[in-house]
Amino acid sequence: MRKMNTLKKNYEFQNVLKKGKFYVGEQIIIYIHKNREEVNRFGIAISKKTCHAVKRNWIKRKIRENYRLLQNKLSSGYDIVFLWNKKAKVEEANFHIIQKDMEKLFKKAGIYL
Repeated sequence: MRKMNTLKKNYEFQNVLKKGKFYVGEQIIIYIHKNREEVNRFGIAISKKTCHAVKRNWIKRKIRENYRLLQNKLSSGYDIVFLWNKKAKVEEANFHIIQKDMEKLFKKAGIYL
């Protein structure tokens, strides 16, 4: 299993959120910013106001797995931050809807091969 490069530090997230472009989907929002490396790095941020910890972690697992399946089809050299769309209901979170959102938003951003 390949190691996934993740954003861990607050300043890395802040850099992407301030300087990156954002794309809004049905259930997720994606911020994308070009980095100086040859690999993609990603991070997931879901507000505590959205729901309790168990649901937040469940959503993060869905997003992480969808990204893992799509990462080979993306251009390299980007930092990507996934946010949960506050307008979407947590109870309606679905693996396949998140997957369609990701594909659509990556195509819109121009990094989907």
